[in-house]
Formats: sequence, structure tokens, C-alpha cells
Amino acid sequence: MANRKSKFRSVVSLANIQLSVKTAAIVLASSTLVSALLGIFRDRWLNSMYYDTYPAGLDAYTAAFTVPDFLYFIITSGALAVTFIPVFNQRLVAGNKKSAWELSTSTLNFLALISFIASIFIMIFADPLVRYIVAPGLNEQSMPLAINMMRVIAINPFLFSISTVLSSMQQAVKRFVFYAIAPALYNVGIIVGILVFTNGINIFGWQIFEGGIMGVAIGVVFGALLQLFASIIGMVGIGFQYNFKIYWKNQGFRTVLKLLPTRSADQSIDYVMSILNTNLASRMGEQAIRAYQQAASLKSMPVNLIGVAISTAFFPKLSEDAASEDIEKFTDTFKQSLSTIVWISLPVAIIAFFIRGYVVNFIKNGGDPKIASVLGSFVVAIFFQSVFHIASRGFYARQNTKIPLILSVVSFAVQLVFALIFSASGFGPEGLAYALSISALVEVSLLLIILNKQMKGKIFDKTMISSLTRILIASAIAGMASYAMTKIMPLRAADNSFLSTFPKFCVICAVSLLVYIGACVALKIEEVRPVINKVRQVLFKNVK
Repeated sequence: MANRKSKFRSVVSLANIQLSVKTAAIVLASSTLVSALLGIFRDRWLNSMYYDTYPAGLDAYTAAFTVPDFLYFIITSGALAVTFIPVFNQRLVAGNKKSAWELSTSTLNFLALISFIASIFIMIFADPLVRYIVAPGLNEQSMPLAINMMRVIAINPFLFSISTVLSSMQQAVKRFVFYAIAPALYNVGIIVGILVFTNGINIFGWQIFEGGIMGVAIGVVFGALLQLFASIIGMVGIGFQYNFKIYWKNQGFRTVLKLLPTRSADQSIDYVMSILNTNLASRMGEQAIRAYQQAASLKSMPVNLIGVAISTAFFPKLSEDAASEDIEKFTDTFKQSLSTIVWISLPVAIIAFFIRGYVVNFIKNGGDPKIASVLGSFVVAIFFQSVFHIASRGFYARQNTKIPLILSVVSFAVQLVFALIFSASGFGPEGLAYALSISALVEVSLLLIILNKQMKGKIFDKTMISSLTRILIASAIAGMASYAMTKIMPLRAADNSFLSTFPKFCVICAVSLLVYIGACVALKIEEVRPVINKVRQVLFKNVK
């Protein structure tokens, strides 16, 4: 037994080695891709079971997430990552591990307590929250189901808060493996709920649960537990010293508490808009909530795969450069991360517009015109939300949370105005997507303009502007190739299965990618060099 424990700790410690920015980005992008693929299969199975046969149930399930997700994100998620890590890194760089662990244990206990209270609040007030705020347009069949599902999912803010604090510590010390694995396990739990719990739960002959779509909600909680388990394992070998105590006098913890409300307010603005979108969609008839959510989920996949993964990998380095007060190093790191994200996300957004019908086929057998239409309306948001994650981190690395908050308020106002205008004009859920795209464009543009001014114009110098212009031209060429390929290999009525759609999708993407790489080489775009060198190394390694 002791030998097994020793081997287990050795394997975990090996997985917990520190990673370079490049390796971390690859690990995070790969895990995000795996999680995204699991998300596709999750939605495909769920839609095949209920989208056409029980749309009221799917609308209820989708609405049930809004408040638990809202409270988790404003209390913990983005707020913690961008406020905790810079302060934690300062302690580690200074060699003050005692203060770092006091900060960590205080943050963990404080957020666990707050999120536990929030979970209880949701359970008690689920009825009025759904009935009067989240989805007043749900019919009599969907309303009670949404309320009961919300009460089940209400425990997630508490579970997620603990796992997020643990993951943030791993991220801060550049150990990304278990941090990257955890989200994929969350989707695994939901898939178990779809495939197993919907058939009922029977233990030793006792019928614990009869089954149905409520089993998916139970799977959501199971996924949160799996994610927490992975986060706990990831702490092995880090040396974290936990105490059941909050060190109120710890200066680092006080700094986090000072920064947290501003970032939490920033996060809350985004999710208040999410709730308002659900509210508006609930008034647009059956399947409107689900269609908008599914398109938004597909839109988020490239954003997470590119924007979140790359900016997360660069953030510890940005924080270190900011802490050293070396403007040149900070600017160079930021320009490198921004160029990388733009180089990948811009062509992806353009190509996604032309292949949206193929993508929707992956999550619903035979596709769905409504979901595809909403996804097309998100194309601008795909690019600008990807860039947003590094643009905002440029401020958070310097412990400046006020400017992103102010611009979030501006973005919220823009999105709300356009959402109301488009909804009143009968645009349907597509109008909600247009509103988000417009607000994302405005917010990111202002973030970059202000950050460039603070860095004395060193970000968008002539070299950077020339590089971004060439990336735009190459992306446009790739988009034209993608459009041409969709005409050569169009979707047909017979393409109503994954196997019939996937080969066409792969061919279109492959041709578009090759055209893009060729255009980048012709335009001498620096970001393509590592790709070309790697291809040469793989294909011609034995050629002298």
C-alpha cells in the first residue's frame, strides 16, 4: 500500500512540473480542445434526446444555470484569477512563502464561506428568481422544472469556488496539467448524467431517482465534484500549507480583498447581461433560449481554445514583468501574446462564419437553421472576445482593475441598448448575438487604446501595425478559400449525421488552413515561422 502511494505521488509530482509559456499554452489549448470536443458530444446527445421531443425541458435546463453561474463568476472565477495570482506571485518572487500560504488559505476559506452562503440563497429563492427575473416567458411546463433544476445545480458555486482557488495556486506557480484537466472532467460528469442518470439511479434495488431530464442536472453536480477532485490532486508536491483559518491581517489577503470587489463587479456586469439575454429569449418562443445558448456555447469554444488558453499561459509572465516594473519587457510580452491570439483567432472567426452549418451538425443531428443563424451573428464576437482576454490581463497584471470595470459598464450599456432595439424589432435571438458582437468590439478597442497610451505608444508601433495588417489580409484570403470550398462541398439534405458532415468539415478547414499558411508565408508574417520550421523538422528530419 505504501509503495502504491509512493508511485501515485511520483506520477502526480511529475505531472506538476513547472512549464514554460510555450508548453503551458500547448497544454492548455490541448485540454481546452478535449473539453470542447466533450462539450460537443455532450450537447449532441442532449439535443438528440430532447431538442425536438421536449424543447420545454431543454429551455428549463438552460435557464437553470443562469443564477448559479452568475454567482460563481462574480464571487470567484475571473475575479480570483486576475486578482489573486499577481499578489501571490509577488510573495513568491520575494521568497516569502509563509505569507503566500497564508494568503492562499485565507482566500480559500473566505470564498468557500461566501459561495456556500450563495448556494443556500439560490436553493431558497429559486422560485422567484426563475419566475420573475431569469425566464418569466417560460410556459407552465418549463417553469417548475427550471426551478427544481436550479435548486440541484445551486451547490456548484461552492464546489467551483474551492476548485478554482486550488487551480489558481497551480496556475500561479506555472503548473498547468491538473488545472487543464479539471474542466474536461466537468463535461465528463454531465455526459454521465445524460447517458446514465437520465435512466434513473438504482442502488441495491432501491430506486433513488426515477430518471428523466433532471438526471442531467445531477450529472452537472457530479461533474463539479470530479473537477474538484482533479484540483485537489494537482496540489500534490506544491507544498501548500492549509489551515482552517482566515488571516485577516495578512497584507496580501487584504490586497486581494481590495481588488476583488472591482473585478467582481466587472464580472457581474457580463453575467447580468447573460441573465437579461435569457429573459429576452424566453419571450421569443420555444427553443429560443436553447438556440441562443447553443450558439453562444459554440462561439465560446474558439474563444476559450485561443483567447483564454493563450492569455492564461502568458498571464504569470505578464505579472512578473509588471512586478519588475520593466516597461520594455512587459510591452514585449504583451505584444507577443496579442499577436499570437490575433494570428490564430482572426482567421478562425472568418472561417467559422462560412462553416457554421457544418459545425451545428455536430451538436444536433441534421443541423438546425436557427442555431446556425445565431452562430453566424456571433462571428465578430469570436474574434474580439478572444482578444479581450489578453487585453484585460494587460491591466490586471499591473493590478489595475478600475479601467476594465469602467469599460465593462460602457460595454454593458451598449449591449443592453442594442439587445432591446433588436428584440423589439423582431430580430429574435440573432439580435442578441449582434448586440454582444457590437459591445465586444467597443470594449476591446477601448481597452487596447488606453493600454497603448499608458505604455507610451510602444504596443501599436509601426512594426505591430504592419504585422496586424498583414494578418488581416491573410485571414481575408483564407475566408475566400473557405467560402469557395463550401460551394464546392455544400451541405445537402442527406448530410444528417456526424459521419456524413465531418469529412467535408475537415477538408474545408484543411484547405482554408493551407491557404492561410501560404498567405502568411507570402506576406512574411513572423508568427508562421515556428509552424513552418516544425513542419520541416517533422517531414525532412532524415533528409540531409
